[in-house]
Amino acid sequence: MALTLKLPTARGALEDYALRGTAPVKPAAGVKFNRIAYSAAHVVADPLAPIDPWLQCAVDWDATIAYRQRLWSLGLGVAEAMDTAQRGMGLDWPTSLELIRRSLDAARDVPGALVASGCGTDHLAPENAKSVDDVIRAYEEQMAAIEKLGGKLIVMASRALARVAKGPADYEQVYGRILSQARQPVVLHWLGDMFDPALAGYWGTKDVDAAMDTAIGIIAAHASKVDGIKISLLDKDKEIAMRRRLPAGVRMYTGDDFNYAELIAGDGFGQEPTHGKSDALLGIFDAIAPAASAALGELAQGNLERFHAILGPTVPLSRHIFAAPTRFYKTGVVFMAWLNGHQKHFTMVGGQQSTRSLPHLAELFRLADAANLLEQPELAARRMKTLLDLHGVQ
Repeated sequence: MALTLKLPTARGALEDYALRGTAPVKPAAGVKFNRIAYSAAHVVADPLAPIDPWLQCAVDWDATIAYRQRLWSLGLGVAEAMDTAQRGMGLDWPTSLELIRRSLDAARDVPGALVASGCGTDHLAPENAKSVDDVIRAYEEQMAAIEKLGGKLIVMASRALARVAKGPADYEQVYGRILSQARQPVVLHWLGDMFDPALAGYWGTKDVDAAMDTAIGIIAAHASKVDGIKISLLDKDKEIAMRRRLPAGVRMYTGDDFNYAELIAGDGFGQEPTHGKSDALLGIFDAIAPAASAALGELAQGNLERFHAILGPTVPLSRHIFAAPTRFYKTGVVFMAWLNGHQKHFTMVGGQQSTRSLPHLAELFRLADAANLLEQPELAARRMKTLLDLHGVQ
């Protein structure tokens, strides 16, 4: 018997929706990927904590680490304490460091588990930063704390630097100082202002091509200390142009949650392998982890058509989850985890479950079903009905 729900539409009406309920594809066991693939993982909030959720953060550590163990079991790495985990958007630096510590500890029990951890300046309020030296000290503090735990760094974009920098030279000074001290090659992160408006004009200019020149120059000057760069601009042409210019061996980690399938597949440009394809560091991989794993396994075996057949249907879902205002995408990621039974509630750090409307979540439900991403259709339908009831939809 088909599962049917009355779901709201964008017009405010209610329409019957019958679930397809097709089982998600199962990744083949033991396949090694030919792309490095990190999932930026979310945190599970503790809904029973007696806190003020807009002002304080409480994490369900057991559920949060269990989700990371699931990602590792699928062959995906974990990009820890990034914006998907609401870093700087509800998750403060002390809690982020505890998250990094727990994730690194858990990874030691998983052979081959990849973890890279976000290093930023978020404990320095942008309005308290008076100079680039303040930004350098803030980066160095987090860098030392993460490296003390044995962590690999993802050098995150800094709101404080965006505020105090007077031009590209200030970015060159800050990144030159940080990269020269790094114990092992780092991943840089260029986060567009669609994800965080406070980062507008990063690299010292609002001209994206000029900003790219600055970033490429910094990477070239410190190539031995840069594993790669993740760019989250939602512009595939900019990403392709940049990866073709990276120094040999420096990877492009796609952060394009609109065009990831074709960027990961690559275009075979040039003789340098890293110039013709993107590796991945994606928030959407949290929500589509089984499909991502299965598709990457097919790609590693040379089955390009099968790769696109699995991953292609997830792209409309991702574009919906990351639709403007893009900074609220985390709500969709956590909603997917709840629908699929990976957490017991639809509650988020900072109360951000309220940032998307019921029609938005209803369309997300439809797209997840169309992409064969509802792992337990009956459970997903029950939980969707619970949300409808909560909103007065009978």
